[in-house]
Amino acid sequence: MTDIFEIPQPDKDLLDKAKQVRSASIQISNTKNQTRIKALNLMADYLKKNSNQILEANREDYLKAEKKGISNALLSRLKLSKEKLNSGIEGVRKVGDLSDPVDQVQIRKELSKGLILERKTVPIGVLGVIFESRPDAVMQISSLAIRSGNGVILKGGSEANFTNIAIVSSLKEGLQKSGLDQNSICLLTSRRDSMAMLNLDKYINLIIPRGSNELVKFIQENTEIPVLGHADGICHLYIDNDVNMEMALSVALDSKIQYPAACNAIETLLIHKDIAQDFLKRAIPLFNSNDVKLVGDKKSVELGVKFEAGYEDWQTEYLDLILSIKIVEDLDEAIAHVQKFSSKHTDAIITENLVNADKFMNEIDSAGVFHNCSTRFADGFRYGFGAEVGISTQTLPPRGPVGLEGLVTYKYFLKGQGNIVDDFSSGKAIYTHKDF
Repeated sequence: MTDIFEIPQPDKDLLDKAKQVRSASIQISNTKNQTRIKALNLMADYLKKNSNQILEANREDYLKAEKKGISNALLSRLKLSKEKLNSGIEGVRKVGDLSDPVDQVQIRKELSKGLILERKTVPIGVLGVIFESRPDAVMQISSLAIRSGNGVILKGGSEANFTNIAIVSSLKEGLQKSGLDQNSICLLTSRRDSMAMLNLDKYINLIIPRGSNELVKFIQENTEIPVLGHADGICHLYIDNDVNMEMALSVALDSKIQYPAACNAIETLLIHKDIAQDFLKRAIPLFNSNDVKLVGDKKSVELGVKFEAGYEDWQTEYLDLILSIKIVEDLDEAIAHVQKFSSKHTDAIITENLVNADKFMNEIDSAGVFHNCSTRFADGFRYGFGAEVGISTQTLPPRGPVGLEGLVTYKYFLKGQGNIVDDFSSGKAIYTHKDF
C-alpha cells in the first residue's frame, strides 16, 4: 500500500477539474428545488436513452476483470444487469421525489428585539467519492449529490472504467439539458488522481470511500479531509432459544445468500445452545444446497458443521458464500461476542421474547440493530432514502445508510438592526431568547 509520504500532489489538470467542480457546486447550491428535481429526471432520461451503450461498456469491463482473475465478490459488484441498471435509473428518479434537504429552517428565535437567529441546512460543498467495482454507485451518488446541492468528484476502480465513463457521460448530458453546470459531476480515471485527490483539502469538503477494508483505512490515514465511511461489514445474526424456527431459518438464509458480496450480509451466525441441534439439523442442508461453506466452533462441528473455525473467522468479512457459526450459552454471551467482533454496521436478533429483543437492541452499539428481519434491509433505498452514498459506522452522525440528510450541514444566520453587544452589558438591551 502506498506510504503516506508518497501521496502525490495534484497536478494542474486535477487542480483545474477541482476548481471547476467547486465553482459548479456554488451554482448548484443556490438553485431552486424544482430545478434540481428537473435535473434528476433528465439525468435518468439520458441513462435510459444510453442504456445499451452502458451495458455494452459493462460487459467489456466484466470480461477484462474476469481475465485478470479478480475476486468473485468484486465481479459480483461489477456486473451491471439490465434489471440492475433499470433499478438504478428508477432510483435516480425517486431521489427527486424526496423532500428538499436544503434551506430547511431548524431553529428560528428572537435573541433580542430586532435580532433574529436562524439555523438553516446548506449543502456540504464538494464530495470526493472513491469506490471499487460498483458502477451503480455512480448513479446513486451523483443523484444524491445533485439533489442536495453538492458537486461531486468520483473515482471508481479501474476495473469499471468503461462503465463509469458511459454512466457519467449520460448524467452530464442530463445536467447540461437542465441548464445546470455539467462540471458538478467529475469522474477521475487514473490511480494517480485517486491518490492526489486526498490532498485536495482546499476543494473537497468530505471524502466518502466505498470499498474494501484496506481502501477505507488507507484513505482515513492519508488525508486531512473529513472521511465518512466504514472499514468493515462484519454483521451478526443471533438465534435466541425462544424462536419461531421457520422464521429463523428464512431470515438466516436471506441474510447470507440474498447478496453475499454486500456489506450488510451476515458473516457470523450465533445460536443459543438450547435450540442449536434442531436449528442446525435443518439449516445445514439449506446452506449446503445454496453452496454456502460453513465454518464453526467445536460445538457446532459436533452438530454437523463440516469445517472448524479459527479465531480469525470471527473478525473476517468474507463477502462470499462463507458463514461462521458459534453456539452460545445465552443472550449475554451472544451480546458479548457481538460487542467484541462487530464492525458496528448491522446486527440482528431472532426471538419471540420481547425482553431479550430489547436487551440485544439496546446493548449492541451498531448503526443498525434489527429484530426478526434480515440484515439485508440495511440499505438507503430500502429505508426510503431513494439511494445512499455509503454506510457510516461511526458513532457521530451521519450514521448508517447515508442519504440526503447526511449530505447537508447547517449555518447560523443572524439578522439585526444595528444591535451591539455593549448594549447588553450596559442594560440598554436584554436577551429574550423567544422561539418562533
